[in-house]
Amino acid sequence: MNPQAKLLSITSLFLGSTITITSNHWIMAWTGLEINTLAILPLISKSHHPRAIEAATKYFLVQAAASALLLFSSMTNAWYTGQWDITQLTHPTSCLLLTTAISIKLGLVPFHFWFPEVLQGTSLTTGLLLATALKFPPITLLLLTSSSLNPTLLTIMAVASTALGGWAGLNQTQTRKILAFSSISHLGWMAIILVYNPKLTLITFYLYCLMTIPIFLTLDTIKTLKLTTMSTAWTKIPPLTATLMLMLLSLAGLPPLTGFLPKWLIIQELTKQEMTPTATIIALLSLLGLFFYLRLAYCATITLPPNSINHMKQWQTNKSTKMFITTFITLSTMLLPLSPMMFTTS
Repeated sequence: MNPQAKLLSITSLFLGSTITITSNHWIMAWTGLEINTLAILPLISKSHHPRAIEAATKYFLVQAAASALLLFSSMTNAWYTGQWDITQLTHPTSCLLLTTAISIKLGLVPFHFWFPEVLQGTSLTTGLLLATALKFPPITLLLLTSSSLNPTLLTIMAVASTALGGWAGLNQTQTRKILAFSSISHLGWMAIILVYNPKLTLITFYLYCLMTIPIFLTLDTIKTLKLTTMSTAWTKIPPLTATLMLMLLSLAGLPPLTGFLPKWLIIQELTKQEMTPTATIIALLSLLGLFFYLRLAYCATITLPPNSINHMKQWQTNKSTKMFITTFITLSTMLLPLSPMMFTTS
């Protein structure tokens, strides 16, 4: 891809996200989301493979439909209440339409069908942007309107997302699709607590990004797209593959790793809200995700394929990304002991 075109796309992504996050008016928020959609399309289709073109087409159609719904929601609210302010969304129909529009943009169940397919058709670096950075503006809109949203609807969608994200990921052999279903499952955890504690949703999203970024970068470094090739990856960069197991277990939410923190806080908050059965159900459903994380870790670090080819180990990776990956690996595995300090300062 042309470096100038890539720079333009990445700059536009930053611009679109900034416009949406900082806006108070619905039209400005919609404009930022549209800029994001148009900026990511060249990055999705840059390989010129038929599957990449298909992924870009699917992404464009889905995001365009979601943006139209979001605009219709804000216009309906303005028609009945005279308010274009994002925080003044009070009309029930507008709230329902907004929940649908943002769910489509994020990939929450039952609007999740596009996300694994699009992620499978892109490169790992573009998939990283789709799974982390491009979810931030829609989540910001949900946070700003959280007081007006229907908690029952969000709870049902959240439990369904956690269940389907875990269940559908069990049968996958492609690492990108596994990470897509992992993202859907984590979105369920964010959505379930949104109405009761919006700050906790934001913390969960930040920690999810911290754990997902090094996994995508590690898989991109060792050039692994399938489980079958993952079993031979340990011969390339043994230290990086060993830490991949810790990162996957952290994403699964096992203590004493970073991923345990958001799940622990969400279950605690749900119990305070007298939603113990819901907390129990969502905690049990996360065990489905734990199974395929363990399978990934098993394939990456424990299996020894027969007749492995002897070759020189790649001890030196790209120096520009080495420090970046190392920092995120440390954060994604060792942040739990620092959590009391984080909450006392916030």
